[in-house]
Order: sequence, then C-alpha cells, then structure tokens
Amino acid sequence: MPPRLTPSRRKFPDTIFMQTTGFQEAVEAVSRDDNRYHPEAYIFLRDSLEATLKRRKKAKKEVSGHVAAPELLDGFRIHALNEFGPMSMTVLEYWGVRSCEDVGHMVFNLVQAGVFGKTDEDTIDRFIGTFDFHSAFVYPFQSGQNPLNASGPDEVGSGE
Repeated sequence: MPPRLTPSRRKFPDTIFMQTTGFQEAVEAVSRDDNRYHPEAYIFLRDSLEATLKRRKKAKKEVSGHVAAPELLDGFRIHALNEFGPMSMTVLEYWGVRSCEDVGHMVFNLVQAGVFGKTDEDTIDRFIGTFDFHSAFVYPFQSGQNPLNASGPDEVGSGE
C-alpha cells in the first residue's frame, strides 16, 4: 500500500500527503467507524511506515513516497520485532491485528480517511497471505533463533 509521507511537494510532486496534524483526529474517526483495531495500532502502522521509509533512504533505495503492500508489511514486521520482541504477537492481538489482511484493512481505513494515498494497483488482496503472523512473530523466538540478533537494528531476520 502506498501510504505516503513526504516533507515537500517540490521533491515528489505526484505524492499525496499525510497531514500529521490531522492524523490523530483521523484515527479517532476511523476507530469510531471500524472498532476492530485499537487506535494505537494505527499509530504503530504510521510509525512502521516512517521506519520503512528511513530504512529505504539509509539503503539508498528509491526515494519515492510510494510504499507497496509487501514492503510496508515487511516494515511492519521488522518494526514490531524491534519494538516488542517476543511480545509482538501479544501486543498486536490486543490491538486486534492478527494478520497481514488486518494491516491492509487499517491502511485502507486511513486511505478512506484521506491520510494515506494509494495507486490504482493497490488493493486489499496485496496484503492477504503475505506472511503468517505466528511464523513471523512467535516461531523465531520458540525456535531458539533471536531475530533481533541480525546484522543491525533495522535488519531483523525474515521470520520465514
């Protein structure tokens, strides 16, 4: 999903911007309309997007504000493991986020609220089945592998 966070329209004239001042209000409205997900989950999603864009910039990859579903989901996974470690699944379940499809629904809720943008190619189907939450957030810790001991704080193991 291409949620877009860009500081300047001059740099990226084709991007849609997330209004940070209105984000909290949008989350409150979205949470009233769709109470499946805790408001903190939306804030975490936004933070995951920002961390994904920072990793992309650090790796000197494409500087576009567009983030497709697989990249956003991978960033969401990495951010959760970095923030919550073995408690990731517990926190996400508490927030109502139990699958990649849930992340997609949250993204599209924010798209409808006007704080994330999308392209014509972006659909909820791109979020479905990208990875299994148990495999990503529980198994790495049960198997004796600590995905947080990878090559750096932004390079958590794949969990696959």
